[in-house]
Amino acid sequence: MDLSAMTVAEIRQLYRALEQSGDQGSNLLQAMSRDSRVGVRQLYDTLQKRRLQVINEEKRLEDLLCYEKRLWASGVELVAGVDEAGRGPLAGPVVAAAVILPPRVRIYQLNDSKQLSPAKRKALAFQIKNSGAWAIGVSTVKEILNLNIYHASMLAMRRALAGLKGDPGHVLADGFAIPALELPQTHIIGGDGKSASIAAASIIAKETRDELMELCHHLYPRYGFDRHKGYATAGHIEALRRYGPCPLHREGFAPVRREMRGVNYYCSTN
Repeated sequence: MDLSAMTVAEIRQLYRALEQSGDQGSNLLQAMSRDSRVGVRQLYDTLQKRRLQVINEEKRLEDLLCYEKRLWASGVELVAGVDEAGRGPLAGPVVAAAVILPPRVRIYQLNDSKQLSPAKRKALAFQIKNSGAWAIGVSTVKEILNLNIYHASMLAMRRALAGLKGDPGHVLADGFAIPALELPQTHIIGGDGKSASIAAASIIAKETRDELMELCHHLYPRYGFDRHKGYATAGHIEALRRYGPCPLHREGFAPVRREMRGVNYYCSTN
């Protein structure tokens, strides 16, 4: 391929056209690597770096699908990943999500929700919801108090799975096996960083819970739920000291218990 008659802008435009057509542009890149013009060499370095990033991301995603691919190969068509958000906060519900990703779907930058910026997490949540089947399960503050946080989390996971249309053939669960689940399952320690389905579920669970806590802020604005989402930040602890717990606080959690003032909850919405 002879590029000598083309400008840098024309070469860039050609590369973009090849990308859109599904061509990786390997022949064009090889020709650019032989071009002596500084502008072409700079463009080559930029495009080659981007191409390697795409290749590495595709490999990372394939590795992230290792559990799913094994199950698909064994004949299991519907593999559900399930994860929860909200075990640690002092206030608010625990929220679980179940996600079934189609075998051919690849969601770039999919990762454990804790590794993502809020903006990236929100964008990925939108993409996940438009790519596969998903459902939400919630356990309330009262259920957390009555059952304890572990059992409430497991209940939320079962509810999320029950919300899916049709039973999955296998469940991939983050961390612990889900008790009383009448479906084949595999529990994976650190699963939100090892399974694409669980990672997707972690993103949906986190985004959903954050949205719920932002709504809770309008009920109890003094606590700043829109900022810390119920976690034990310095500002949240200070609000607890000033106003005492509200009905969204988890009475069984030690920092809340310390600030209990009988039953004089702050229930005003002002």
